[in-house]
Amino acid sequence: MTMTTFIPPTRLLMGPGPSPVHWRVLSALARPTLGHLDPIFLSLMEEVKALLRYTFRTTNEMTLPISGPGSAGMEACFVNLVEPGDKVIVCRNGVFGTRMIEIVERCQGTPVVIDVPWGRAVPPERVAEAFQSHPDARILAFVHAETSTGVLTDAKSLCAIAQQHGALTIVDAVTSLGGVPLEVDGWGIDAVYSGTQKCLSCPPGLSPVSLNQRALEKVRLRKSKVQSWFLDLSLIMDYWAGEQRVYHHTAPVNAIYGLHEALLMLKQEGIKASWERHSRNHQALRSGLQSIGLDYLVPRDEQLPSLNAVNIPADIDDAAFRRAMYDRHEIEIGAGLGELAGKIWRIGLMGEGSRSSVVEWCLSCVDATVRTARDNTAAAA
Repeated sequence: MTMTTFIPPTRLLMGPGPSPVHWRVLSALARPTLGHLDPIFLSLMEEVKALLRYTFRTTNEMTLPISGPGSAGMEACFVNLVEPGDKVIVCRNGVFGTRMIEIVERCQGTPVVIDVPWGRAVPPERVAEAFQSHPDARILAFVHAETSTGVLTDAKSLCAIAQQHGALTIVDAVTSLGGVPLEVDGWGIDAVYSGTQKCLSCPPGLSPVSLNQRALEKVRLRKSKVQSWFLDLSLIMDYWAGEQRVYHHTAPVNAIYGLHEALLMLKQEGIKASWERHSRNHQALRSGLQSIGLDYLVPRDEQLPSLNAVNIPADIDDAAFRRAMYDRHEIEIGAGLGELAGKIWRIGLMGEGSRSSVVEWCLSCVDATVRTARDNTAAAA
């Protein structure tokens, strides 16, 4: 085997993540590494927390990036808030609701599952009915933006129902943070987690989380230890807050440089402007795909702007189409997962990938690839 420097190809990332990374973020990642307790780095950590609070639209002190991908943020929220015997209402309308159920069970909680057809948002009335049937439920957990199906659920309404029943909420905002309206304080979300590699356009490896005082009180009053030492938020917060920082783990210093730069760019654009940009480009992509003859899995009023789930025509081979997009156009689009495997393409318009020029180029390449595939099928017949 010949050892050599790795130089990756330049691809346009239009799958479910990671998304394209701006040169400013790539440049930040390459800056000299500091010690994770260096006073200058500790100052940067405070800036990252402030920028995340701006992005989440919250004043929560416990707002920080967990060292690990979005799944680490998900697990951190659940293992800190779910105790043995806790009843948790979990909404499942895609792959990531299924993962929530798995973690609740590992925490020895009792999941009450609301199953919703894949490709549809969670109906608030189903959540209200679940609380009526299970008044002792302590937590409601759901995915705001389901990456596996391209569905956006009404988080505001679901959180309001949980509050009426005195329950906490855990919300997956992995594909919504920075890309669609998300009001952590305004909607009363108790615990929320995301990932850096979606609408923030930062490389994967960090998971922003935010917990309010109601959630932290639940953690403080636990009768048992958090089952994960590494993800115990009371220990992590001792490193991320206070004048006397307590060593917990060696933070991924350069990754935090990159996140800081990405969040700085988002604030310079303005969070509402970013939401509007994602919506505008989603509408342009949808219109263009429909003109090609492609339609969406999800009803229009439930579509997620940052992730477009497109039905695969019966006469197009899924894997061959995606390979052609790679080989001929250097564009990555995602395959379907679970019960949607082979049935949909997932086209991401996230962060730096949500640009009018990207939409135009993608539509041109999809149109050409569809035409070629159909011409080849006709010739073979």
